[in-house]
Amino acid sequence: MREVRLLFSKTDRCKYISHLDINRCMSRALTRAKIPLWYTEGFNPHPYMIFSLPLPLGVESMCESLEIRIIGEITNEEIKNRLNAVLPDGIRILDVYEDFRDCSQIAFSDYVFKYEFQNNEEAVKKINTVLQRDSITALKRGKQGHKKVLKEVNIKPLIDQYGISERGENVVLNARLAAGQKQNLSPELFSQTILNLAGLEFEWKNIARLSLLDANYNNFR
Repeated sequence: MREVRLLFSKTDRCKYISHLDINRCMSRALTRAKIPLWYTEGFNPHPYMIFSLPLPLGVESMCESLEIRIIGEITNEEIKNRLNAVLPDGIRILDVYEDFRDCSQIAFSDYVFKYEFQNNEEAVKKINTVLQRDSITALKRGKQGHKKVLKEVNIKPLIDQYGISERGENVVLNARLAAGQKQNLSPELFSQTILNLAGLEFEWKNIARLSLLDANYNNFR
């Protein structure tokens, strides 16, 4: 038995597939591709599958990863080719490799946000003004006892780097946000908070995760 990590992209219409459904999709694809998986023992055996960092609904990604355990003789290239032959459009295996790092080492994630406003130039100025604040307050869902509540949190410490500019008809915002098990800033919460504080309404938007990084900004694999 050996463990391998599948690096895959999730784009186009597949960004609207929830994490639970991605789990089901990958499980079915592994079965259809006849990948010799290792199954857990016990009353209800199931294939060993671990995703590195679940992706929010509606966000594209070029750096999703899934760990599986393999038995039998099959090469990493064959795993990649078999899966790509059965996966739906919008999900593609980019690489299959061993000797990967533990998910606990993820510290940051790079995102690109693309918007279109009625006045892009004015929008860039307003967004920059918000991002330059010492404190950026967001309303985050939480729990108080058994009751769900909205809590005010300062997300400024969770924004590591950012850059914003006009590119053609779009406003492009690149941001490096805290991610992982210790602290995590949802790209949707970040985007919604910044736009609300700037008093902006977008006509079109797209969010994509570009990469995962460790605490030293090295690429996570």
